[in-house]
Amino acid sequence: MAGYRRLGRKTAARKSMLRNLVTTLIVEGKVTTTETRAKEAARIAENVIRMAVKEQANFTTKTIRVSSAKLDDKGRKVLRTATSKNNRIYDVVERQDDTKTVQVDQPARLAARRRIMKTLVEIKDKDGKKVNTVNYLFNDVAPRYINRPGGYTRIIKTGVRRGDSAPMVILELV
Repeated sequence: MAGYRRLGRKTAARKSMLRNLVTTLIVEGKVTTTETRAKEAARIAENVIRMAVKEQANFTTKTIRVSSAKLDDKGRKVLRTATSKNNRIYDVVERQDDTKTVQVDQPARLAARRRIMKTLVEIKDKDGKKVNTVNYLFNDVAPRYINRPGGYTRIIKTGVRRGDSAPMVILELV
């Protein structure tokens, strides 16, 4: 017996469909689909969430120095006039130095993020802004399941689809 369901699709179409289902499940919390698609998507989602939960706190923080253009009260760059060696006058953007604390992933977390990036796709939210699904998974979804050993998804049967009588379900995060 095969290790996965083919779902009547060629490989590329099947992988794309499952990636989209899993991404929608992670970001929106639930998705309505057919029963066989939900079972396959749940397997993938369980693995992705398990990796994120395992590596959720595996990072350090580091303070770095950043330089940015100094802005005036209208949000425009502040310029100053400078003179070159051969007496040509030109404008230079004023700079300001700040410090910023950034998160640095440990190697195992970085590897997990890269594996998850192969599974999830970038989507847009209701406002049309891009959602970084991997960051959303690590920052919002994984902390909810730290004390849970598994079983991050649930399948609720809703009946059959009108037209072809396919069994429909709601796949949701617990």
